[in-house]
Formats: sequence, C-alpha cells, structure tokens
Amino acid sequence: MRDLTNGLFKLPTKAEREEARAGAPLNPFKLMLMLTPMQGLMFFSGWLAWVCDAWDFFSVSLSVNALRLKFGFEESSKITTAITLTLLFRSLGAAIFGVASDRYGRKYPLVINLIIIAALSLGSGFIQTYPQFLAVRSLFGVGMGGIWGMATATALENMPPAPRGLFSGILQQGYAVGYLFAASVNLTWVARTKDWRILFFLGAGLSAFAALVRLLLPESELYLRQKQEKLERNITGESKAKVFVRELKEMLRTQWVKCVYGVLLMTGFNFLSHSSQDLYPTMLQNSKLISADLSSKATIIGNCGAVAGGLIAGYVSQYLGRRLTIIIFVLFTACMIPLWILPNTFGALSAGAFFVQFGVQGAWGVVPIYLSEISPPAFRATYAGVAYQLGNAASSASSQIEATGGENLKRLNPKYKPGGTAPEYIPDYAKVSAILLGVVCGYLILVTIFGTEARGAHFEEAKVATENGAGLENSKHLGGENTYSKDEESEIEHVGDYRESSPTEDEKKL
Repeated sequence: MRDLTNGLFKLPTKAEREEARAGAPLNPFKLMLMLTPMQGLMFFSGWLAWVCDAWDFFSVSLSVNALRLKFGFEESSKITTAITLTLLFRSLGAAIFGVASDRYGRKYPLVINLIIIAALSLGSGFIQTYPQFLAVRSLFGVGMGGIWGMATATALENMPPAPRGLFSGILQQGYAVGYLFAASVNLTWVARTKDWRILFFLGAGLSAFAALVRLLLPESELYLRQKQEKLERNITGESKAKVFVRELKEMLRTQWVKCVYGVLLMTGFNFLSHSSQDLYPTMLQNSKLISADLSSKATIIGNCGAVAGGLIAGYVSQYLGRRLTIIIFVLFTACMIPLWILPNTFGALSAGAFFVQFGVQGAWGVVPIYLSEISPPAFRATYAGVAYQLGNAASSASSQIEATGGENLKRLNPKYKPGGTAPEYIPDYAKVSAILLGVVCGYLILVTIFGTEARGAHFEEAKVATENGAGLENSKHLGGENTYSKDEESEIEHVGDYRESSPTEDEKKL
C-alpha cells in the first residue's frame, strides 16, 4: 500500500542520514564559506531585491491609519483594498517576468523589474486621490510579482547544493528585514515628521539601488553555461521562441499535478504570512489601543523573531528534510496564537509577535529552496514565481477578511466612559486574525504532509528552457529525493521522502 505522506514520518538509518547531508558540514559557518565571492555577491543581489519588495509592500500596511485620515475614511477596509489589489495583480507580474527570466536570462529582467517597482513606489508617494492610490498600487502589484521568482533563481542556483538550505532561510528573511527597516523608519523619521510619504520615497531609492547592484554583476554563470551547452548540442535549427513555447506547453501537460500542488502550497503560505502581518499594526492600535509608537516597536520585535526563525529553519531543513521542518514550525506558530492575541500589554503582545513570526517565517525560510528543488528544472523562475504569486492572489483577501470581520465583530472599549470621546465599541481584529491564522495552520500542515520532496536535486545540471526535452525534465533526472517509481517504492525508505540512487553517467547525458 502506497504511503500517501511519501515517507514523511519514516526514521532514517545512519547511512541514510549521512547520504541526506550530501557532504554538508554541520557547522553553519563552514557552509557559508563554501561560496565563492561571486556566488556571495549573486546571493546578496537576490536578497537585496527581496528586501526592496518587502519594504515597498509593507509601506501601505504601516500607513493604513495615515492613509485613512488623508482620504477621509472611517474604516480601515477601504485602505486594505489596495493591499488586496496589489496581491491580485502580482500573479500577472510573476508570469511575465518569470517567463522572461527563463527565456532571456536572470540579469536584465530583474534589473527592469526593480526599476519598475522603484518608479511605482515613487508614484505612490505623489498620489492625491483615492482612485489614483488604487490604480498605482494595482500597477505596483504587477511589478512586485516578478521579484520573488527571479530573486530566488539569482540567489540560489549558482551555489553548491549543500549550503542551499541555510541560504534559503537567509534569503527568505530578506522579506522580514525589509519590513523591519520600513517599520524602523516609520517609528523614527515618519513619526517625527508626520509624513507617511517618506516610506514610499525611501523604498523607491532602495529599489533603484538594488537595480544598480544587479546591473553591475554578470549574468548567472549557470544560465550562461546551460545556454552554451544547449548551443553546442542544438542541431535542429529551430528558433528559441518556438522551442521555449513548445517545452513550456509540454511541462504543463506532463507536470500539471506538480503545478497545482505548488499553487495549493503557496496559497497556504501566503495566507500564513499575510494573516499574521498585514493588519497587525492596525490591530495593535485599534483593537489593543496601543500607540502608533509602541505598535511600530512591536512590529520590529516581531520581525527580529522572523529573521531568527528563518535562519534556523533553513539550516535545519538540510538535515530534517524540507517538509518536516515546515510542519514543525507551522505547529509552533499555531501554539503561539493565544500569546499573540490575548494579552493587552505591550510587553506580552511583543513576545507574542516575536514567537508567532519566529514560526511563520521559520516555515517560510524553507520555501525558496523547496520550490526550487521540486520545480520543473528548466522553468524554475517561472514555476516558483507563478506558484508563489497565484497563491498570493488566492490569499489576497486576507487583510480584507480581517478588516471587515473585525469591523463587524466588535468588542467593548475598555477606555469607554459615558459622555467621553472614546467610542463604546472597537473592532475586534485580534479575534478574527486568530481564527484565520489557526485555520490556515491546519490547512498548510495537511497540504505539506501529502506533498513531495526533492532535497539535494542538482538543478544546476538541468537543460535550459529553450532546449529540446526541457519540458519533460524533472528532479528525478537530477538526483532529487522523493522521485520514485512504484516498483522502487517498497525498497526505499527515507525521512521526508523516497530516494533514488544517484544517476549514472549515461543517465546524466540523457
């Protein structure tokens, strides 16, 4: 009988544990030293692009109350509509820039993408009316959607397999670092000047700087090598565009189940992050009656937990497996929900934010390398980016759910006094957020349990997307785990997956 969890809970033997490590040292500093200077710079370029993406996105979340007052609204849900539109349009950008990256290379599509989000972030600071605001943030969603897939490919594909788990965690926490930087500016400069536009102007400058950094670095070495090998083997004389379209269709035809799984997985992950982050500052200020200053400090503390969780989870996943690590950190998040929403003091709420984000972003720290490993190798940027952003589109209503639900599920204001200025009832964003986050944790654990794994896949050996046969290639051909036939199933045991023997030289040539 087939194990539907694909061996997730099977205990490995000592030999299997050693094989799973693939020669990776246990010391994380030795793992870091495995990178060459150029690999380190490429990683930094991808990481910085992801920092910019987070800063520009969370500038709205940190400015909900200021924007609400500017446009004369009483309800926060009017402003969170912009967040929903941004998330909806990200999938379009992921498709456009993901295909461009797999077709034309990693460098210039990412540079162009960063310049676009810099321009739109700058434009966000100049808006005067609510319709202008919604229009600019919708366009920003298209630009923002392309960043993650290209940043992941740029950062991870050129490094050896052994340290990828660790650096996956570091890469993903660029998102938390961007949020942390934006919250720090909001706490200091914005609070002092009372000018919310500063966040958008600085975000635009940071994105332009990231574009310059990527422009100064060369094209991905792996992409160039694969492209050269393809040219040496190409005897058909077909145009690259024709081959690319044919292989993309072939990939979708033969690996559609994997594509659907990627979207289901990333729907859960995006709900996990957005339900715990997007409305959090507003929840503290409007439901817990915490000042804007303390709200920003709690957000910063939470993002410190996020960075710590991502670093630890990415490193641990190299040894426990990607899926098992995700499940452990999501379970931890679920256990921390009461601490996240029940207290009313700054200290306790900050501790809750730290531990919830430790779990949320710990699970997220595994995502970049996990998606890269299970993706169709020749379409890594397209698959990872589109799966991520379709999941974003599916979860785009998370802030709207929390805002609308909180405004309809009110609680008695503890500061209310008859005849005073304080309202009798206030939105209960905390309760709605807790319910949503709890449901999402359960869903994500279920999807992860029934997933697959390809830890250690050598996707650097894959064909390029413009080469014949690229659409049929998967992690099974690249030495990845959990890619097996039914005949092999009874013979192979491994924690988190099934493992095939290493491919022979003849198989590699195929």
